[in-house]
Amino acid sequence: MSIQRTSFYVLLALVTIAFIWLLLPYYTAILWAVILAIIFFPIYKRLERFLRGRSGIAALLTVLLCICLVIMPALLILGSLIQEGTSLYQRISNNEVDLNAYLARLQEALPSFIDNWLNSLKLGGFAELRARVSAGVMEAGQSIAGGVLSFGQNTLHFLISLGVMLYLLFFLFRDGATIGRTIRHTIPLSDDYTRQFLDKFAAVVRATVKGNIIIALVQGTIGGIAFWALGIEAALLWGVIMTFLSMLPAVGAALVWGPAAIWLFLVGFWVKGLIMVAVGVLVIGLIDNLLRPPLVGQGTRLPDYVVLISTVGGISLFGISGFVIGPLIAALFISAWSLFTQQQHDKASEPTHKP
Repeated sequence: MSIQRTSFYVLLALVTIAFIWLLLPYYTAILWAVILAIIFFPIYKRLERFLRGRSGIAALLTVLLCICLVIMPALLILGSLIQEGTSLYQRISNNEVDLNAYLARLQEALPSFIDNWLNSLKLGGFAELRARVSAGVMEAGQSIAGGVLSFGQNTLHFLISLGVMLYLLFFLFRDGATIGRTIRHTIPLSDDYTRQFLDKFAAVVRATVKGNIIIALVQGTIGGIAFWALGIEAALLWGVIMTFLSMLPAVGAALVWGPAAIWLFLVGFWVKGLIMVAVGVLVIGLIDNLLRPPLVGQGTRLPDYVVLISTVGGISLFGISGFVIGPLIAALFISAWSLFTQQQHDKASEPTHKP
């Protein structure tokens, strides 16, 4: 390899790294612009045909549709969640919600052997455990309050990120086909491999967002309404928590409604507990089986254990965007190794010609 070619590759690597480093502060905005572009691109194409090729107007209308259907509802839910979390923390701090009284009622409802079992585990008995739970709730409330303050201080960065996302989204709609062709020609792989990777990328994004998010929103909404109807405090907060947990297979929203039902049984609200179990098992639990096949499909569905591990790992590394990034990386990993395995199999099956 000549010195000129080597120097060019080094320069190419350096400017690529510098460009990625430049985009890192707004990678979340760029990621969600790409996700929304993939999800709403079919709608953009229909609008473009309806407007007889006026791509700019079609892109602008599609961006406005994204704002109305996705961004505004998300901002409203976020604002309500912050308000309810802060209000609950203040009520607990002012003893308007007596957490110790609830825990005392729970202790009275539990059989005595549980307290002895806790002592045998050197957890200090239920009284000490109650103090730890109270301290944990207060610490969580302080974290919510601190998050609200941090969000207020970072409002300018949030607005800039939102502007970057919407601006980029417009051009992804208008020039998406050209950008896609450029990426396909730039990736140093064969046309077949490039097509498979890009198709897998788009399919996993659609399956993760269109499928998992819609299912999680339906489950969280039903769970929140059930909590509100049963008179459980902070129903919206619990509904949002169920929404996020519903993205995890196998466990999901049961991590919230299950303990809530047990709590209702222990404090003597048998009818409410039975209603909670019925809603959790017969409604929330069946939604996944009913909605996932038509929304996600079997072709792009990852094994549940892969989804669980990749989602948890993605959230721990990338924050809230990790529930998309994690399964996406896992899907591309599986796709890459499948292509490699197929390539090796094809090579092994090729006939050998003797001279």
